[in-house]
Amino acid sequence: MDNSTLKCFEILYNSIHFPIQVINDSGEIVYLNQTFAIQWNTNLEELKGYSVFNDIELKRNGIAEKINQVLSKKNQCFVDDYSDDLLKDKNITVPIFRSKIFYISIDSNSFVVFFHEDKTETVLTLKEISTAYDNSKELERLKDTFLSVLSHELRTPLNVILGYASLIRESLGEKISADDKIYLDNLQSGSERLFRSLSQMLDFAQLESGSYKISMEVVDLNTYLKNSITLFEEKAKSKNLDIKSNLSETPIHVNVDIQCLQNVMENLLENAIKFTQKGFVEIETTILKEKSLVLVKISDSGIGISNEYMDHLFRPFSQEDLEIGRTYEGNGLGLALTKRYIEKMGGSLLVDSIKGVGSTFTFTIPLSSKKVKEEKKENEASVVEDKNPKIFMVDDSGESPELLNAFLKKKYSIVSYTFRDFNLDDLKKDDYKVIIFDVNPHRWEQGLLICKDIKKNDPLKRPIFVLSSEFVQSKYQSFLDAGADKFLIKPFTKEKFLNSLNELIN
Repeated sequence: MDNSTLKCFEILYNSIHFPIQVINDSGEIVYLNQTFAIQWNTNLEELKGYSVFNDIELKRNGIAEKINQVLSKKNQCFVDDYSDDLLKDKNITVPIFRSKIFYISIDSNSFVVFFHEDKTETVLTLKEISTAYDNSKELERLKDTFLSVLSHELRTPLNVILGYASLIRESLGEKISADDKIYLDNLQSGSERLFRSLSQMLDFAQLESGSYKISMEVVDLNTYLKNSITLFEEKAKSKNLDIKSNLSETPIHVNVDIQCLQNVMENLLENAIKFTQKGFVEIETTILKEKSLVLVKISDSGIGISNEYMDHLFRPFSQEDLEIGRTYEGNGLGLALTKRYIEKMGGSLLVDSIKGVGSTFTFTIPLSSKKVKEEKKENEASVVEDKNPKIFMVDDSGESPELLNAFLKKKYSIVSYTFRDFNLDDLKKDDYKVIIFDVNPHRWEQGLLICKDIKKNDPLKRPIFVLSSEFVQSKYQSFLDAGADKFLIKPFTKEKFLNSLNELIN
């Protein structure tokens, strides 16, 4: 190779900061830049007699063949993980190279140029990222499993405790002493408080991880506000508080997640009543048509909130001071969750309060341009008797059929099967009004298959009612997608179960 060609290579490649080598058509290295000399710890003098076509490592990994093709076809190629005998003999850790190999011709002489880009740091970083991602996915899986197990192991027994506690209070009525009534009331309120705290903590964990899914639908806001007020009227009356409402007389159609909306109203009304010793709690709606929003205000004449605490109001597990924590029950999650629920639905939450005077919480909900397709009628809490109609139930625990029988007071007859004993033909033996599944996490996939089978093959198209401790929406949505008509999360009250059953049967 003449000096002019060498000079050309030096001008082109000496200043480039990654290894470059040039070979002739015999495979001999005729030029290498300074970076190559340092990386390979060699020089041209030492490489006399060396040919890439005789390099054992290049033959073994198929790179020699690719070099030959570039030379004969006068084209180019990329090679990952380039390695040769020169590097192997140095007893060093071979870097991870991505090499571009291309043909050039100078003065009718053929050459192949190697550009070696060191990808070691990039590859190792990507591997670390991949490992970290896999670890995070595994942690996410373990967390979901833990929450699912925790939910099932706590919700299922809580459902039994709450259910029978309410039945005992209802059946004994005035037959027991004042002290015994207090014991039962404490049992009921303690169980409800435990369930509320559990549900809030599970919801908060999902919201923080981003796994909380919502299902938006068009509803009449007034209906749900009135229902919420009804639920808290007795509690307000017990404290001699006046619950006022100033709601629109015409339907207000909004696009919301019903469970989120119910949770928001429960949290805000619960707080308003809890922190108000005398006076009133008022619910008011205002429609802002120009902004396509509805404002919902919940005002009270309670203890109020200090200006200093306002910045901390929506932080989880926070309370204004220790005295409040001792005087009023609560885990400090209610308002933190309320804000997140509202934001999930595309709204916002504001608060205006004066210490010792009262508070007003105002949240916005986007109006919907669509109307509710069907206005649902409010159902009574009791089930209409229909000559002792029958309910088909699939359950493995053995606890739910007894509890539901107690709820129904023998107005319905429940025929129960285990998942193992279930057979689709059993449905044809009687005129069942509804099919109930009590599904635990171990029977989830089997329950889905049975649900799909019934929905497809039941000629009477009877409604399917699923009970479960599963709280992850994406999971219980899978049952609704499989054909279930109603999904009720444990624990539930007698009234909630009967109302849901009425909706299905009517």
